[in-house]
Amino acid sequence: MSIQRNIASLRVSPIGLGCMNLSHAYGTPPDARQAEAVLLGALDAGVDFFDTAALYGFGANETLVGKVLGPHRQRFTLASKCGMQGVDGVRVIDGRPATLKATCEASLQRLNTDVIDLYYLHRWDKNVPIEDSVGALAGLVQEGKIRHIGLSEVSAATLRRAHAVHPIAALQTEYSLWTRNPEIAVLQACRDLGTAFVAFSPLGRGFLTGTLRDVGTLAAKDIRRAMPRFEPANYAANLPLLKPLQALADKAGCTPAQLALAWLLAQGEHIIAIPGTTQLHHLQEDLHAAHIQIDADILRRAGEAINQHTVTAPRYAAATQTEIDTEEF
Repeated sequence: MSIQRNIASLRVSPIGLGCMNLSHAYGTPPDARQAEAVLLGALDAGVDFFDTAALYGFGANETLVGKVLGPHRQRFTLASKCGMQGVDGVRVIDGRPATLKATCEASLQRLNTDVIDLYYLHRWDKNVPIEDSVGALAGLVQEGKIRHIGLSEVSAATLRRAHAVHPIAALQTEYSLWTRNPEIAVLQACRDLGTAFVAFSPLGRGFLTGTLRDVGTLAAKDIRRAMPRFEPANYAANLPLLKPLQALADKAGCTPAQLALAWLLAQGEHIIAIPGTTQLHHLQEDLHAAHIQIDADILRRAGEAINQHTVTAPRYAAATQTEIDTEEF
């Protein structure tokens, strides 16, 4: 397995850091000291790809990343996102060109940088042609404010439409043992176009670590509470999937999280994983997955144990599903 992977002209390690849960989504975020320790610990551990967004903490995550990592800007590739953000305390999807340009200006300030290496359209605003949104991002490339364009949660067809306007360096969507939707078409479309595939939630939002046994312990504002797979009955139905995963991890001499990440990276040299964590020891465990050698038969059996046929319930509720453009089984 290659130690570094390509995002257009950029070279990054196969496992980066998704910064979202340092400010957003999974209940009360860690305090500033702990968040800073995770970011700096990641940098010291060799992480060279950090992923944030205007949405996360409604700007707070970009501010955190800019403050803590800004002095080390030359040491890493920086990714952020536009097209979905907080407006007066409400999450809004808005892909109009003027909005995207304004969001970028605000993000540059918060991130304490002159240029964002990879700038994603966080969601395709279906009221705006994808060509118009990508055209606006292409303008930001020409102005030198961003280096490369990415898309998030879109289909292969939308990727191809966007790529016809301007090369798309990366496509980001959920991919893991228990979320296989990219295998329908997007993974191949990325291969065809030379687009990197960035997998968020590569550990199944904690499920594949084997450490979350009782969803009743989730914080009241944890976004997983609104996800079908984390409803108590569905989660109980999915828990038995962890037994064979643990057995295979034991056989490989690694943790279930490391096995899940190794399986993901083995699905293609164009795949990069961005697990998120608030604990430095979890991050160090995750990063080791890029360096361990696991027998191909064990990886195959892991994929057979947990996949779209064995997992109970879809990843998103119906209302959320309408906001994205990914292929569904």
